[in-house]
Amino acid sequence: MQVVSSGLEGVCVGDSHISLVDGQAGRLILRGFHLHQLGEKSFEELARFLWEGGACDEESLVQPLGEARVRVAPLLREALPLAARLAPIEWLRLALDRLPDSQNPLDWVAALGVALALRRNPQAQPEAKADHVSDIARMAGLQFPDGLRQYWICVAEHGMNASTFTARVVASTRAGHRAALSAALGALQGPLHGGAPGPVLDMLDELQRAPDAAAWFQHKLASGERLMGFGHRVYRVRDPRAEVLRLACQKVSEQSSELAERLRFAERMEKLATSALAAHKPGRVLQTNVEYYTALLLEAIGFQREEFTAVFACGRVLGWLAHIFEQESEGRLIRPEVRYVGPMPDQG
Repeated sequence: MQVVSSGLEGVCVGDSHISLVDGQAGRLILRGFHLHQLGEKSFEELARFLWEGGACDEESLVQPLGEARVRVAPLLREALPLAARLAPIEWLRLALDRLPDSQNPLDWVAALGVALALRRNPQAQPEAKADHVSDIARMAGLQFPDGLRQYWICVAEHGMNASTFTARVVASTRAGHRAALSAALGALQGPLHGGAPGPVLDMLDELQRAPDAAAWFQHKLASGERLMGFGHRVYRVRDPRAEVLRLACQKVSEQSSELAERLRFAERMEKLATSALAAHKPGRVLQTNVEYYTALLLEAIGFQREEFTAVFACGRVLGWLAHIFEQESEGRLIRPEVRYVGPMPDQG
């Protein structure tokens, strides 16, 4: 008798050296380090760390990644007339298609970041000697590049989520890096994976207009509606990334009175929301997830809400590539079975 697990929940599909998502204890461990231990590393250092393992203070990839940005920018600029007609994630997929099927993973990382920036500022030019986060922030006309760095490090890797599994399935066919990354971007287009930060801001905006926030939460839950930024498929306690991003917001708020006010309000709403959830669903643990403080941070940096998922992809590409490399070096073709429950032919 075949055992079926809907959504593959609880099914282990293989071994990995990259990360541990410990939902019971609320831990995210990347190659032997807690997430918060990596928070001060550069984007380039984290790339080398995720791809190669070992100590995360190895030689930087600043210059090679800068050269990759310069290399890919002209190819992406040629396609810019199409960008305005495409959703941000669709534009990132097109950006990948503009590149030759290179074996240099830095080209893919550079392409996503440069595409994000060029969509906002078509005249921007990359600087080869700048670090990746600072250069993308400058090109895109954004504030607080250190906040963006902390965000991208926080979301770079998170186990066998939907987009990462998609990337590994495609990589297992030996289709190549571009095909695997394009498939991962496609998995982000659905609202159940990667699409929640914008609606968090919509919720907070609505709460600021509500005469009684506690009653607002109770009404939403009684109506069967979700509270955006709360609950997670894996974590049974508070998402560890939520605290890292709350602290990142706190750091940026020292330079932004607008964010400071927004953050104080969000922290009050977090307490009301978790209290309302505990009363409404006493048998379930529904705590703050990564999207809640992501929304505040990306808004303060200067991104539009429709860009949030694409911004996420520009950080998660490091984790996708780490899994693609691992799948290509160790894994077999991913080919699960399905239990047939349809009609059978007539006997005889």
